[in-house]
Amino acid sequence: MFERLAARVVELRLETPALLAIESARPLSLVAGQALVFFQPFLEALFPLPHLERFARLIERRENLELLARLIEDAADRRASSARASRPSGS
Repeated sequence: MFERLAARVVELRLETPALLAIESARPLSLVAGQALVFFQPFLEALFPLPHLERFARLIERRENLELLARLIEDAADRRASSARASRPSGS
């Protein structure tokens, strides 16, 4: 689930705001998970309900937030590397 989320974040070029949100939510990871449950009616438009509930349970643990941040950074690095590789080299 985190790998798909990381890929989607990078695809939308939202890695910087996503990483900022993850880093700021890390000390309050339990509260962040509960906030997702609170905002569930609004978020259902973006995510199917079973995935949202699972995601809320996963982000309650700080080590999972670290994993998600690392996956986003890795996906962004891969995108940047492929962009550099596909760029024509000038003389």
